[in-house]
Amino acid sequence: MLTVSALFSTDSFLMLFRVPGFCLESQSVPLISTESESNSRSESAGTRQTASSRTTSGSAWKKAIRTTNKLMLLGCVALAAVFTGCADSGVSLEDLEAAAAKVDISKIEVDVNPTESAAMLDLEKSDLTFGFIKLTDCAPLVIAKEKGYFDDEGLNVTLETQSNWKILLDNVINGQLDGAHMLAGQPIGATIGVGTKSPIVTAYSLDYNGNGITVSNEVWAQMQENDPELKSPTPKHPISAASLKPIVEDYLQDAGEPFPMGMVFPVSTHNYEIRYWLAASGIHPGMYTESDIKGFTDAQVKLSTVPPPQMPQNLEADIVKGYCVGEPWNQKAVVTGIGVPVTTNYDIWKNNPEKVFGVTGEWAEKNPQTHLAVIKALIRAGKWLDATDDSGKLVNREEAVEILSRKDYVGAEKEVIGNSMMGTFVFQSTDVREMPDFNVFFKHEASYPHYSDAIWFLTQMRRWGQITESKPASWYAETAKKIYKPEIYRQAAELLISEGKLDPNEIPAPDYDGYRAVTTEFIDGNKYDAKDPIGYINSFEIGNKDDESLAKK
Repeated sequence: MLTVSALFSTDSFLMLFRVPGFCLESQSVPLISTESESNSRSESAGTRQTASSRTTSGSAWKKAIRTTNKLMLLGCVALAAVFTGCADSGVSLEDLEAAAAKVDISKIEVDVNPTESAAMLDLEKSDLTFGFIKLTDCAPLVIAKEKGYFDDEGLNVTLETQSNWKILLDNVINGQLDGAHMLAGQPIGATIGVGTKSPIVTAYSLDYNGNGITVSNEVWAQMQENDPELKSPTPKHPISAASLKPIVEDYLQDAGEPFPMGMVFPVSTHNYEIRYWLAASGIHPGMYTESDIKGFTDAQVKLSTVPPPQMPQNLEADIVKGYCVGEPWNQKAVVTGIGVPVTTNYDIWKNNPEKVFGVTGEWAEKNPQTHLAVIKALIRAGKWLDATDDSGKLVNREEAVEILSRKDYVGAEKEVIGNSMMGTFVFQSTDVREMPDFNVFFKHEASYPHYSDAIWFLTQMRRWGQITESKPASWYAETAKKIYKPEIYRQAAELLISEGKLDPNEIPAPDYDGYRAVTTEFIDGNKYDAKDPIGYINSFEIGNKDDESLAKK
């Protein structure tokens, strides 16, 4: 094999110096066009390159290689002319082509991987803008950009931070954003009309877990008084809301209003998780009704919407006395000494879906090849984030923490981001726990859009009244299939497998139906079977109940 870089040392290349017109005299005629001509040619080449980002294979690929070899050889000849100088008569392009024709290029190979180029898709759109919120679980988008995975697919991606989840969703719907880092409940809520109504789909789950519930130091001290076991430097986990219940009841009686806590958005995982945690200990988090879209009806705890980065300052100002949020904003409370995380969503529901990549249904229909390319890049990013060595150590997380800490992304201190991203979680200075699965981006099939995950969110929307009317069991399955698009994920994954970038065992088997196994890995031990949504809704003491006959419809 002869690479272009080795060409200068070959006898074939030295033949070029025997062409009439070549010399070593100092007064040479440069073979370089004027700056304006050069720029014009570069721009023209760039335009042609963009226009030709298309699938190339077979004879077309071989032709491209031959053409590239020839062009590079001519470039080398031109460089030789520049460095060695030319005779007074000069050297024409025809002279160069004649000289190049005498050189055997059959053994010259360009350092390009044909497999990667063969996988280039016929993109409908290559310049894309995606939105995100300053949370560590935006990592797959950030890594896909910073590690060049978007570039590999011919995508020029800009990432733009958004101030809150509503603005992010609105900007996807109005087309200012092509897609976004979304709460797992946002595509579901938007599609069925909980809040803003607009069909949103997702073909990629960004992560599992990643959230925590934090209370103020004052509230934590009261919880410890109610449950002396919590005074241990390393109390037993998970910590339920049982020791919080008398505090809530006293506050309601003394203040005459519900105990104030924060969550990030009405259809967020955080809203449903903190509601689940509270209700599991008999604390009523309130109901949504047609006339109460804030969900305060019958509430013992008033759950207000607070943007994630603002959670710590709201806690410190005593606007809320606790909150449920994603990282790094629980660890921020620890580092600044203003609060104590009492539990994580890993303990509320082990390996729960947290964020997704969402686009409008219309965008997905207009840009199917671009959508595939995006999902390919995200799969690679998720896999990179969860890569481990033989001992199980996460090998890329330190680099990921450094990238995420940059002001253009999460913008928090490395120490704050690293606590959870590196596989540990700090509850208190005395209570630091190994939690390697606190942030999961790829393993456990975390990036696959499971229908059962969508159905869980739908059951919680019905449980708490955001879905105001009873629905038959079939509606839950049909709705999930409208929003979650595993067929797109699988197509992207198959392309990566064909390129040698993914192993078939890293995605669900071909006969997988999209329903994760029935599980009881919740803080209350309740069983979740996505194929029995009515039975699941009716299994809770607090919340709406539906007619059992709907389970068979």
